Amino acid sequence: MNTSAPLPAKKSRGIIFLLRWAFVSLSLAFSLASLSASAEVYKWTDSEGQVHFSDRAPTSGVVELIGDKLIMNSYPGSKLSEASFLEQRKREREQKEGMRRPSVVMYSTVWCGVCRRAKQYFRANKVTFSEYDVETSSKGKKDFARMKGQGVPIILIGKARMNGFDVARFERLYGT
Repeated sequence: MNTSAPLPAKKSRGIIFLLRWAFVSLSLAFSLASLSASAEVYKWTDSEGQVHFSDRAPTSGVVELIGDKLIMNSYPGSKLSEASFLEQRKREREQKEGMRRPSVVMYSTVWCGVCRRAKQYFRANKVTFSEYDVETSSKGKKDFARMKGQGVPIILIGKARMNGFDVARFERLYGT
């Protein structure tokens, strides 16, 4: 018997309905139960000198009700205007978008002046990049051959390729 066969559409819809109904019912039951809960806490010392705390009073001994004396740890919050809230959201969104920049990979050589200028630009503008030397790195050599490279630098910005380095073109591809 094949137990992995899909359920007919009517049965699966019925099961989903039952699961949703059960979830809503349980959520409602727990919500109502929490409304009737009391915050009584009792403190007592047993015959051996041990101090106990409980939500039920013991049958014997000296009992102290401390429910009203409990201190709740809470944070009062802060007053935040709508304008400052929107400004904060805007800054967070811009920061998040900044983190989604495309990856930058540069294939270069030690002696290349254009490569050196590109690296200086990346560092000055805090552009994170990976670099592979096409003469000394085995990965650099393989990738350069696979890309049919004719000169350096080859800069990959996400899925875009740039031969050489031009600030305006890089910024357009990078999204700055």
